[in-house]
Amino acid sequence: MPRPPAARVRPARRTDVAALAALEARCFSCDRLSARQYRRHVGSGSAIVLAAAGDDGRLLGSAVVFLRAASRVARLYSIAVDPSARGRGLGVILLSAAESAARRRGAAVLRLEVRQDNPAAIALYAARGYRLIGARDSYYEDGAAAWRYERDLTGPAPRA
Repeated sequence: MPRPPAARVRPARRTDVAALAALEARCFSCDRLSARQYRRHVGSGSAIVLAAAGDDGRLLGSAVVFLRAASRVARLYSIAVDPSARGRGLGVILLSAAESAARRRGAAVLRLEVRQDNPAAIALYAARGYRLIGARDSYYEDGAAAWRYERDLTGPAPRA
């Protein structure tokens, strides 16, 4: 079994913006958040941006959750795990931290979209108790379809 990455999840800071944008470029071929978008979201009342930093301070992962005023439904916009840290449980750690942060901000439900051609992410969400609620054709910039999932955050979290 692979050793979990030594990483600490914390709220992202403005000083992380360049590293967050660089992580997006390493992780995604399209539909990336830009440095400008990260600057807007970090510290915003309508977003939660989490950063997972290794012992050496290098950014290994991130999660972005969007919140809407007067809504108990939050949206997990993105989880990014550096290719060098994949397959060692960092996605589970980031997802759990995103769920907890959304719950603390008043969310009762977390929704997300995931590429239908991303079996690792789909397995992660299924293992965390997310249920399939729909699909979106041609959802991503490159024309890929997405599955829509949601999870009730008011009950106990599944064991990782």
